[in-house]
Amino acid sequence: MQSTPSVTVRMIAFLDTFRKERGLPTTVSVEVPETGTRAVDLAAALELPVDRIEGVFHNYVVSGLDAIVRPGDRVTFVPHGTPASHPAFFGPFVTRR
Repeated sequence: MQSTPSVTVRMIAFLDTFRKERGLPTTVSVEVPETGTRAVDLAAALELPVDRIEGVFHNYVVSGLDAIVRPGDRVTFVPHGTPASHPAFFGPFVTRR
C-alpha cells in the first residue's frame, strides 16, 4: 500500500476548542515531506500553542513531541490535563516529568 503525501491530524480537548474558536477544523490533512517532520514542528505549523501540548498519539501509540511524523501517519495532539492522557490509561507520555 502506497502512503499519501499527507498526515491526518486531530486536536482534542482544549486544542479542539482552541481551533473551533478560530473557525478552524479540528481534523485536518497536512502535507509533510517524505523524510518526515517532528510532531512539534507540525503543531507549530498549525499555530497550536505548543506549550500547552503534553504529547501525541502517533499511529495510536503514545509519543512525545519529538516523534517523527511521515506521510500516511495519524497524529492526535493531546493537551495537558486531558483525562484520557492520564498515566493510568496509557502510561506516561515521554514529556511527563
